[in-house]
Amino acid sequence: MRAAVLGSPVAHSLSPILHTAAYEAMGLTEWSYGRHECDEKGLAPFLSGLYDDWVGLSLTMPLKRRAMELAARVSDLSTQVGGANTMVRDDDGWSAYNTDVEGIAVALSEAGVTAPRDTVVLGAGATAASALAALRELGEVGAVTVLARSTARTGEVVAAAGRLGVPIEVAPLAEAERYLDADLVMSTLPSGATDAHAESLSASRADLFDVVYAPWPTKAAESVNDRGGRVVGGFPMLLHQAVAQVRLMTGTTDVPVAAMRAAGETELKRRAALP
Repeated sequence: MRAAVLGSPVAHSLSPILHTAAYEAMGLTEWSYGRHECDEKGLAPFLSGLYDDWVGLSLTMPLKRRAMELAARVSDLSTQVGGANTMVRDDDGWSAYNTDVEGIAVALSEAGVTAPRDTVVLGAGATAASALAALRELGEVGAVTVLARSTARTGEVVAAAGRLGVPIEVAPLAEAERYLDADLVMSTLPSGATDAHAESLSASRADLFDVVYAPWPTKAAESVNDRGGRVVGGFPMLLHQAVAQVRLMTGTTDVPVAAMRAAGETELKRRAALP
């Protein structure tokens, strides 16, 4: 059986390491997992060219909305969030799922972060929408503020919040220092983007979820950790969304999380040591 991660760019993806570790630990010697560079225009022809031994796909940007358009079935959660990061093949075609939400929710839960009274989300893209859904999974959702570079371009996350039943306020990211003293700050920004807010986070009461996993730790993560706050990085999210994908693709509930975690951490250390 074959599976792979698709996206553009995709060379940096840890998914092959995580999924392959799972297959090895599960004794799935005939399973393989690769990676393929693919943009939105290329997804449909890629799907049509797959043989029957293909069972699943992991999808990174920019394919998460395109996957929903091409799938025969779309999970309710994917529809609510507005994006799917997983496609699974069955007898009737491809189904689209979102495991990013589970990845964030489980990563936060295992760190002891549950049901914050107030949350600030940095960024307003697809991952921000998944972060809102993850908050809902944790329990009763308190006050949520989404900080965006441009408040005029927050229509999609506002629409996702409405579908999820998670009320939000929107404010400019440039005014972040006014909002960061919250129970939880969730950064969905790219590497380096939270550095400017490290000092404010150090002076706040916030726990931090930072979607970045390399280089790690970020300056923001160091600031929160140094004052004793709880910090959740991007790797635990990536790990647990991959665990959910393995479960969907193999139909097996007993997924070897420890083996996947060890393989991912080893690869991250290897990459960090590269010149």
